[in-house]
Amino acid sequence: MAAQKGKDLLIRLADGAGGFTTVAGLRTRQLGFNAETVDVTNADSAGRWRELLAGAGMRRASISGSGVFRDASSDARMRSLFFDGAIETLQIVVPDFGTVEGPFQIASLDYRGDHAGEVTFDMALESAGALTFTAA
Repeated sequence: MAAQKGKDLLIRLADGAGGFTTVAGLRTRQLGFNAETVDVTNADSAGRWRELLAGAGMRRASISGSGVFRDASSDARMRSLFFDGAIETLQIVVPDFGTVEGPFQIASLDYRGDHAGEVTFDMALESAGALTFTAA
């Protein structure tokens, strides 16, 4: 995969009409995948090397981003999702890689502002169910 512009990674939120809209003006974004392992090592394990159980364990995806809300309605929607503890369908588009789609919940939503600057936000989202991946 060749070098790409960071702004090309998109986080999109379901719009309720079968489509998706890009969330706010994210300036930084990060998508991470994690998987827990299940250790099944026992007294009969060859050379006492650790053995893992294939296909077991919990998988999850985490998304974080920071930026500036485009308008009052996008700010209100994200605040509402957070305070309601709602789970919403998101799409994460990574150019030349693919699209990850599925349910996510906002785990944190922070606001900050500098004396001579705009109000910005940081948010973190955690997967809340099965995700699908479509290669680019």
